[in-house]
Amino acid sequence: MEYFKSGLKSVLGANQGPQPTGAETVEKLCDRARTSTLIEDRRDAVRGLKALSKKFRVEVGAQALDLLTSVLENDRSDPEIVSLVLDTLCNIMNNNLHQDDEEDVDEPPVVEPQDIGIQFTEMFIKNQEHITSILSLLEEYDFHIRWPTVKLLTILLTNSAAPIQQGVLVSPMGVSRLMDLLTDSREVIRNDALLLLTELIRGNTAIQKIVAFEYGFDRILTIISEEGYSDGGVVVEDCLHLLLSLLKHNTSNQNFFRESSLIQRLPPFLEVQSPSDSSHGGWMAQKVRNIHLMLQVIRTLVSPSNPQQTTIGCQKTVNTCGLLKQLCTILMTSGVPADILTETINTVAEVIRGNAVNQEYFASVMAPSTPPRPAIVVLLMSMVNERQPFVLRCSVLYCFQCFLYKNELGQAQIISTLLPQKIDSETATTITAGQLLCSGLFSSDPMSNWCAAIALSHALKENSTQKEQLLRVQLATSLGNPPVSLLQQCISILSQDSKLQTRVGLSILLCVWLTGSPVAVSHFLQNPAVVPFLISQVGENADEMEMIAQGLCALLLGICVQYNDDSVSAFTKESLRHIISKRIGMETFTDKLNAISKSELYSKAGQKPHLKCSSPDQVLFDYEFTRLFKQIEGVVLKAVEEPGDSDSDAVNGENHVTLILQYKEIIREQDVRLSQLEEQLRGLDESHTSQKSELEQRNHDYQTLKDQYSLMKACQAYGQTQPAACEGDSGLLGNGNVEDVEGLRTQLEQLVCENRLKDSTIHTLNERLSSEPTDHVYNTSQTDRLTELQTALTNKDSRLSELQHTVTTLETLSNGKSDRITELESTIENIKHHSAQQQSEEAMALRQQLEVLQNQAEVSDAKTQDVTSELDTLKQEHDDLLVLLADQDGKIDIYKNRLKMLGQEVEEDDLDDLDDDDEDEDVDDDRQSGAEADRQTSDTEDNVVLEQINDFEENF
Repeated sequence: MEYFKSGLKSVLGANQGPQPTGAETVEKLCDRARTSTLIEDRRDAVRGLKALSKKFRVEVGAQALDLLTSVLENDRSDPEIVSLVLDTLCNIMNNNLHQDDEEDVDEPPVVEPQDIGIQFTEMFIKNQEHITSILSLLEEYDFHIRWPTVKLLTILLTNSAAPIQQGVLVSPMGVSRLMDLLTDSREVIRNDALLLLTELIRGNTAIQKIVAFEYGFDRILTIISEEGYSDGGVVVEDCLHLLLSLLKHNTSNQNFFRESSLIQRLPPFLEVQSPSDSSHGGWMAQKVRNIHLMLQVIRTLVSPSNPQQTTIGCQKTVNTCGLLKQLCTILMTSGVPADILTETINTVAEVIRGNAVNQEYFASVMAPSTPPRPAIVVLLMSMVNERQPFVLRCSVLYCFQCFLYKNELGQAQIISTLLPQKIDSETATTITAGQLLCSGLFSSDPMSNWCAAIALSHALKENSTQKEQLLRVQLATSLGNPPVSLLQQCISILSQDSKLQTRVGLSILLCVWLTGSPVAVSHFLQNPAVVPFLISQVGENADEMEMIAQGLCALLLGICVQYNDDSVSAFTKESLRHIISKRIGMETFTDKLNAISKSELYSKAGQKPHLKCSSPDQVLFDYEFTRLFKQIEGVVLKAVEEPGDSDSDAVNGENHVTLILQYKEIIREQDVRLSQLEEQLRGLDESHTSQKSELEQRNHDYQTLKDQYSLMKACQAYGQTQPAACEGDSGLLGNGNVEDVEGLRTQLEQLVCENRLKDSTIHTLNERLSSEPTDHVYNTSQTDRLTELQTALTNKDSRLSELQHTVTTLETLSNGKSDRITELESTIENIKHHSAQQQSEEAMALRQQLEVLQNQAEVSDAKTQDVTSELDTLKQEHDDLLVLLADQDGKIDIYKNRLKMLGQEVEEDDLDDLDDDDEDEDVDDDRQSGAEADRQTSDTEDNVVLEQINDFEENF
């Protein structure tokens, strides 16, 4: 610190007066960096800002942020000043920066806002060019430039990720430059690049895909192998964090990871030495974290939330590459930490879930014990042991559920261990899965009761054969007493005043056991005390948690009604309905049943198959029961209702069908009416178009006549005549040929002048003749000349007469044209008035039709909405009937099989009747779908007609 202080003194100069404050010092350094012309002076000023940036972050950030960015752009050729600027920016934007230990004790601590780094980050990235400039610095190989750049980008992403991610996407080769950092030979840069990429891809699927296709997976796995796999240090942990971020919730990257044969590179990571081969007394903490992250990576690939095709492909690859074998090895290895063992169990569970090959392999895994036991038995021993951690017991239950998921062979194997068997010397000392489940079911620990009940319910899920087989299980109570069936023992424990968790677990087991099995329901009702107990439980008032147990009792009663074959005369369907109606009431029964789905624990359990709870008190439901409850809740409520209600519903259904047919007819009539109105609208459109074109033609004729009239007036204004200008139909005037008119006028003036000149000449000659009658000089030539002049004068007079006649004719024709123009003007006015009046009347009629159509459309919409609601009701009722019919078909098939087993002949007429019923139901479905289609067509046509009428009004 003294070194930096001496440097500041050399930069600022020694001062004998009072020491300047931090803000004043920063201001002087900023002025020095801004005004200095030498690069050395600017470098020293930036070095001083860097020294002050840790203690006086606010002052340096507020005064020097713009200066630092400008220096970064202008002085990029100097690596040292660029490195100083980057370090300074890191200091002022890093919120986790700690002050130096060597700061003066006398100075009071500087109080800074907690988000000051975020504020400076937002100011810096406000200009997108700053992000591009920082990314371009990654091209520099200089360690003092590349490393601060990586750290600065990481800080920027931590403070404000979205703008930086967008800037990287729009920057040319932005992601490629960052990926090149993973191949840098300097480990410091490479390791910080892992942290940078982890922040960069967080929440951005587009960048995740780009990183994957830029060989990101291959480079990450290469670093992991170079660092020693699970025995590596924190670098391996960073690589696994990055790998997990690339794969989580990204189906495209998961498929790419599998298709690139990268799962085959994971087994070396899970090679774990046995305690005898290990020189260490236990697992290192870093190794535990590394293996835990790798297990999460594998779970991400085979997660049930992934698309089914992706999960199946990854499950198959995990098995074929030997990864499942290594997971089972870790599972059976002693000395494994509890959290690693728990995560391994969860991973194995999801690898085998729904995959028959993997489930078969897991069933064959044996624990290295004496004698050897199946792995599933060892796991169940941990589940029913109350001394084991709660999280571990939940994981074992989840693994057992996944083992039995869509695995009828596994279900049969588990139930077979409960059935009576021959006892020999080997089986006498063997512990089976059935024995462990029974011991947990009747243990004093409520959590063991619940786990065993749920595990046993999964062995019965959707398997009616095993439900009947489980009825054969007999339990020995005490010496001298007869054995008791497992079903009766469960009823006995349920009727006792036991813990809530135990009662809920047993109730769930009984619900799953009785659903879809009339034989099990018959055995259940043979106990005369069970129905009164359930009735008393449902009818009591209780708190919120007890309401859940009462709701399960109500569900048991409803299942007994739904799947009752009336084999127990004391508790037939009708008698149970009557008891529920009189002793409980339908409203109370429904409320107690709804209390299950309203529970927060029920909602939480229905989110994911894996049960995640922090304490045993929060465990009441599991995922598969929530699915079962959603399926049978409506069926149970329908079954408990009185038969008269169903008859009235049938009558209402018939009335609904009649109303639907009536509405169909109304809709068809409206369709015909709409078609007619569309035809009328098309005719009106054509008439409007023709009238419009005719009006335009008349306007054109009127304009032509107006031009001709103006030309006539122009001709009359000169007061002269025009020869041959109006002959025929006055084509010249009609064409507006003004140049021809001017030519005729000029020719007429020339002829008048010549005629006057010749008249004066003739008059002079006559005077000379009259004054000299006896002149002998007079000769023949002069006489001839006089004769010629007289002849020419006569011709000119005749020509002048013709021209005067032509002018008179032209004037007459002009007067006629004026009259014709006046007539045309009056005609056009009449046409305009008539056309406007006619169009106004047509528009009024169209508006009236539009109002009528709108009223009809509103009525039709209202009726259609009523029909739609009724259709939805009918569809719901129809679905319920289909469920009832499906149940009835199942019962018929069971009865037929029993009859065939007893040697009775079964007629096939019943099947034909059922097929006929199915065809009738298909016809009803077609009618309903037709009504829906007619309604949609009617709405569409109404909208089209209204749009056409609106367009016509706008054009008009």
